[in-house]
Amino acid sequence: MKKLLFIVCLILVFADISLAQTGIKKKRPLPYDYGKVIINNYSEKGGLAPVVFDHWLHRAKFTCRLCHVDIGFGMKAGSTGIKASDNTKGYYCGTCHNGKMSHNNRKVFGACSNKSAQQKDIKRCERCHSMGKDVERNYDFNTFTEGFPKERFGNGINWEKAEAEGLVEPVDFIEGISIKRPPLTIPKDSSIEPKGKGMPEIIFSHKKHTIWNGCEVCHPEIFGVKKGTTKYTMIEIYEDKYCGVCHGKVAFPLIDCQRCHTKPVQSL
Repeated sequence: MKKLLFIVCLILVFADISLAQTGIKKKRPLPYDYGKVIINNYSEKGGLAPVVFDHWLHRAKFTCRLCHVDIGFGMKAGSTGIKASDNTKGYYCGTCHNGKMSHNNRKVFGACSNKSAQQKDIKRCERCHSMGKDVERNYDFNTFTEGFPKERFGNGINWEKAEAEGLVEPVDFIEGISIKRPPLTIPKDSSIEPKGKGMPEIIFSHKKHTIWNGCEVCHPEIFGVKKGTTKYTMIEIYEDKYCGVCHGKVAFPLIDCQRCHTKPVQSL
């Protein structure tokens, strides 16, 4: 009997070691790779390399709301199913990358065209279809973000502060795509009590979020419309739900606890 118990204990110990090994932290992406999306719904089937989409560059120039509401990109990588023919007709990437639109007095390069043009101008296609290729880029992350306020995680940039200081001015309106509407009243900052004892309270700022998201990115699909009705946990957030839809992918990651849990615990 004692021998049997000893064997069972050994099994449990090795099981614990095995489980612990699976909990090793993943390698953090480099700042310029944070938020990078690889789009390959149709690329390789069409004989092209997958598209590499740099969120850091686009978020510096456009709001999240403009792309994910007005233009209609899905919030999950690969969920939109973008086709070259869609871009050619002026949808999705082709909304801006049409060869006609300008941004900061600079013409935005055209995206997809017909097949014969692709064969003649493959280098232009590789501006986006760049996975595994040594492509010369117009914007270098380190040069572009030099002088931006720094943070510890994610891109290593405090985008909120960069916007407040006028270092980035994200566009939130495209003529013919967006609808002009009167601004809504922005609720005041609210306090959210954490479930974990001893954790500082969360101070949620609608003002900071509406600059990038408006109201439509979050409501009603991700969060409800009535305060307190949507219940969620950190486990669900780590499962890419609620706050985790953005934080951990493009917005600062969840390991930066103090960016949300900002209100100090009151001592007794």
